[in-house]
Amino acid sequence: MKTFTDYLWFNTAREREMVHITPQVEAIVKASGVEDGLCFVSPMHITAAIYVNDHEGGLIEDIGEWLEKLAPARPEYRHHQTGEDNADAHLKALLLHHETTLPITKGRLDLGTWQRVFYAEFDGRRRKRVIVKILGV
Repeated sequence: MKTFTDYLWFNTAREREMVHITPQVEAIVKASGVEDGLCFVSPMHITAAIYVNDHEGGLIEDIGEWLEKLAPARPEYRHHQTGEDNADAHLKALLLHHETTLPITKGRLDLGTWQRVFYAEFDGRRRKRVIVKILGV
């Protein structure tokens, strides 16, 4: 069994942003040399998420609107009584997957036809990282 770990770093221009990261994750899988195994991808921040879905602009906007309806930015969250102002970012991250585990087959991510990997940032404009850990043979 081999293991391989790498990190992706982000400093998004906007507070909320969906970043397509499939090519970066694929490059890490290739660098790992693993032919058959699993690729674990997780943001190392509690106001971000990793999810797998279609890379289509309208859908990405729909996801953002859906999240805003379910966890709207508003001042009355109890979390804000601590001096923070990002309670909605925490809630939005909970609604999406915190991490994902993807199959590796023949040295490549084994994704479905439309599946792509995204980093979802809800409290951006500062440096954050994502761990990519590969396990396999």
